[in-house]
Amino acid sequence: MYKTYSLELAGRTLSVDIGRVGKQANGCAFMHYGDTTVLSTATASEKPRDGIDFFPCSVEYEEKLYSVGKIPGGFNKREGKASENAVLTSRVIDRPMRPLFPKDYRNDVTLNNMVMSVDPECRPELVAMLGTSIATCISDIPFDGPCAMTQIGMKDGEFVVNPGQLVWDKGDLRMTVASTAEKVIMIEAGANELPEAKILEAIYMAHEVNQTIIKFINEIVAEVGKPKHTYESCAVPQELFDEIKKIVTPEEMEEAVFTDEKQVREENIRNITAKLEEAFAENEEWLAILPDAIYQYQKKTVRKMILKDHKRPDGRALDQIRPLAAEVDIIPRVHGSAMFTRGQTQICNVCTLAPLSEVQKVDGLDENITSKRYMHHYNFPSYSVGETKVSRGPGRREIGHGALAERALLPVLPSEEEFPYAIRTVSETFESNGSTSMASTCSSCMSLMAAGVPIKRMVAGISCGLVTGDTDDDYVLLTDIQGLEDFFGDMDFKVTGTTEGITAIQMDIKIHGLTRPIVEGAIARCREARIFIMDNCMKKAIAQPRPEVGEFAPKIISLQIDPDKIGDVVGQRGKTINEIIARTGVKIDITDDGMVSVCGTDREMMDQAVEMIQIITTEFEQGQIFTGKVVSIKEFGAFIEFAPGKEGMVHISKIAKERINHVEDVLTLGDKVTVVCLGKDKMGRISFSMKDVKQA
Repeated sequence: MYKTYSLELAGRTLSVDIGRVGKQANGCAFMHYGDTTVLSTATASEKPRDGIDFFPCSVEYEEKLYSVGKIPGGFNKREGKASENAVLTSRVIDRPMRPLFPKDYRNDVTLNNMVMSVDPECRPELVAMLGTSIATCISDIPFDGPCAMTQIGMKDGEFVVNPGQLVWDKGDLRMTVASTAEKVIMIEAGANELPEAKILEAIYMAHEVNQTIIKFINEIVAEVGKPKHTYESCAVPQELFDEIKKIVTPEEMEEAVFTDEKQVREENIRNITAKLEEAFAENEEWLAILPDAIYQYQKKTVRKMILKDHKRPDGRALDQIRPLAAEVDIIPRVHGSAMFTRGQTQICNVCTLAPLSEVQKVDGLDENITSKRYMHHYNFPSYSVGETKVSRGPGRREIGHGALAERALLPVLPSEEEFPYAIRTVSETFESNGSTSMASTCSSCMSLMAAGVPIKRMVAGISCGLVTGDTDDDYVLLTDIQGLEDFFGDMDFKVTGTTEGITAIQMDIKIHGLTRPIVEGAIARCREARIFIMDNCMKKAIAQPRPEVGEFAPKIISLQIDPDKIGDVVGQRGKTINEIIARTGVKIDITDDGMVSVCGTDREMMDQAVEMIQIITTEFEQGQIFTGKVVSIKEFGAFIEFAPGKEGMVHISKIAKERINHVEDVLTLGDKVTVVCLGKDKMGRISFSMKDVKQA
């Protein structure tokens, strides 16, 4: 027998079947929200994985195309590699769940979500997030939950709790907030330059809804939850710490880690490691966990100095940004380029413009979005952190960072009507020591401006860190965290925006949530920092978008034609449009509503193509002058092609002022001639005259 639990949530019924399916998983929740159905499971290995110093948790979000009545494209006809949306959803689920597992837990855990049916009014991503929490809470896997998640959209200036897909896609806010019973634990947002106060209002509206969901989950756990299993702790023994401190004193460790040069610090730690390995050479058990012990020693040292002495590893003030530098046009011949440097973090971004026909096609569960006009891609090669590693293509981190920067810049991009281009920006990480995604946002913004993209306002981003003590009011906020502060700190709070408001947020934490003063302080600190970056760095490199696209970028001329004339421009089996392209070397795109885009790099050829299209789509009137080519000669006259696929006839009597007996006496095939339109003859053909051109 199974049991179903239900909750009214944002005007719809959320129901959970427990014990109906997936009984061999440690925990399983069969989720239903409207007609959206998601199977969420949580499983764990019986024993810890050997030789690791991290929690091996994997979150999966499987999009089954049968859930929206589609058969996958391609030859294979089955789901393959996870889509970008699936990867991003997995990351959003992972971020609030991971901190709630025990820090010394090393058993493999897989949290899997399979989307089986999609109701556009009940987004499957939200259902999967809630299902993951429920499945883990009722399982025997150690977990300090529950946590709950709520999404906030915006319609007509008003917040909407758990909006349907259309409101989510089209509104001015797309925010996901996860909470524990006391605190906010994760924030992910994209916004259309919303003020900080409005963002905070949305965060705590979601937090309030989460409390209702947490109460619901606790009721389920009380009835069907399994006792949590015991596990083998992988914590470093205190005896080892005590022995390490006898060899390397806290003062020596402080001196080793407190430097603004990452390479110097790493060399110091290598020397300490070698010293300790020599000391413990005969103790194999301690040697095996020595790297983790040294890491923990560094972490405690850094946290103590920041929290108690307000001393950062590189000597900066708590609200001080690392040295900044920016420049544009560093790569020749590309459409736009910029480089942004903040301390030892350096990103080069390259912008490429193309016709709208080159937008990215998207095949997923959201039927409202079938293409992407703006694409931001982020690369993180191993050399950027001084390591050796074979490139295997973008991983989840690269996809997530690229999506964050993309979301940050979307609100300021011009519309297709204003700027009829597909846009791709690529961020190449040259050097990394903390918050490359925010440097990517800054360099992308400048690259777009250098390429001549008329963005509405400049966008910058910064990350705020946190170190907490034993109580809620014992904490220190850090502006512009570097790698060490990210590794050893409690929070990575990324915020992007303009002078007017926020465009994106991504909050990552390692503790059990943030109090409201911390959230408010971090958002305020990020606003001050991003405006400082724009005023003191970015604007000095490029203050506003260039008035035109660059020399090597394609130029686009747009013109509107009667939609009924689209067939005339295309021609039978594309003959006419292909002829225009062949003659001029341009690229032509036509939308269903008759908007024509002519794209090329040679302005003269583009103008010729536009003229041809205008001739083809213009209603012919008496007196119009055309230049054309003789393509056929008959006894009664000659046919003149005046545009691809368009011909008119000059009667033999209209060729010359004097009488001629044969058309060939004046014209030969291929001759270019100027003619005047006389209208249409009885058969509906266009009639021309050569001899009346001057009088016209």
